[in-house]
Amino acid sequence: MTLKAFSYRFYPTPEQENLLRRTLGCTRLVYNRALAVRTEAWYKDQKRVGYAETSSMLTEWKQTEELDFLNEVSCVPLQQCLRHLQTAYTNFFDGRAKYPNFKKKRNGGSAEFTKSAFKFKDGQVYLAKCAQALPIRWSRMLPAGCRPSTITVKLSPSGRWSVSLLVNVEIEALPASGSQVGIDLGITSLLALSTGEKIANPKGFKAKYRKLRRAQKALSRKQKGSNNRHKARLKVAKVHQEIVDARKDNLHKLTTRLVRENQTIAVEDLAVKNMVKNRKLALAISDASWGELVRQLEYKCNWYGRTLIKIDRWFPSSKRCFECGYIVEKMPLNVREWDCPNCGAHHDRDLNAAKNILAAGLAVSVCGATVRPEQSKSVKAGAKPRKEKKQKPKS
Repeated sequence: MTLKAFSYRFYPTPEQENLLRRTLGCTRLVYNRALAVRTEAWYKDQKRVGYAETSSMLTEWKQTEELDFLNEVSCVPLQQCLRHLQTAYTNFFDGRAKYPNFKKKRNGGSAEFTKSAFKFKDGQVYLAKCAQALPIRWSRMLPAGCRPSTITVKLSPSGRWSVSLLVNVEIEALPASGSQVGIDLGITSLLALSTGEKIANPKGFKAKYRKLRRAQKALSRKQKGSNNRHKARLKVAKVHQEIVDARKDNLHKLTTRLVRENQTIAVEDLAVKNMVKNRKLALAISDASWGELVRQLEYKCNWYGRTLIKIDRWFPSSKRCFECGYIVEKMPLNVREWDCPNCGAHHDRDLNAAKNILAAGLAVSVCGATVRPEQSKSVKAGAKPRKEKKQKPKS
């Protein structure tokens, strides 16, 4: 059984929207207050405040006259936001994320409801303290016999309401396929496959750049705090939402196709966070969304019984000749085609890299070898592992 989320749009009635907005506001208030308390306790007394302490504080806040309105909404989202804050601190102390930030109203928000705070009856969702079912647009039905364990209501900055239902489903593996593919990620072409195919980069941000620029210029002219500024901000948010929707749709279709057609997929383990530090290529790299593409490939391969292999990011896939294995000393980004000085083979930079990535991935999967044996030997001998360096951007 696998946990899978099904997301839907819904259009709340005025009464439901009023309740949901108050719920999101209370959730944001509790989260920010708890974060402020934990931060102040650490800086003043070097004391760590955990989830249990903030939960007790929430009970006290509800009993005060100033925060009495917290009792008007369901208590479950308020408790869940404290759990999310605890998770954020855990990720911070483990080095997986930055320090938690305060939530802002203009960014929308979300509220999570567990089983005690909703009913799923006759294919309809009833939230706590809400008499009517949510008017969900069921673009696809839930799998037969599945009931949601958690429901999350989200409000995007553009004003779009959506609900996510987390269910436990049995996903059937796809029939075995003999196809294997290596993938080289890029900017000029989003993907170069070892089969010789190149998939164009849609460049969703560039397509909407002029529309976004006009909306942002109009926003900058509006007086702060005015209703016109609020309307202009929504227009900017809607353009950003269009960009995100187009990018997400393209990535889902692309990754689903790759997983269906291939049994083994090999990709590079790129350090995207380091690569976007190059200000000249940061926009193009972010628009390509390599990290999201690899993330989707990873969980879809787990779902459908495929194999995803990540090779070392320092593997010289572009500089190595696929025919003879000769490695060129330097390969500037402007060199798109090159001839091997050893065997004379002519290479397309991206296709040659994709073939090398597939070969390295198969070597790792078959014998468990590393693509950098000289590094592994030195580490085993007692030498200190090499410090992480900033990775050069790809194109």
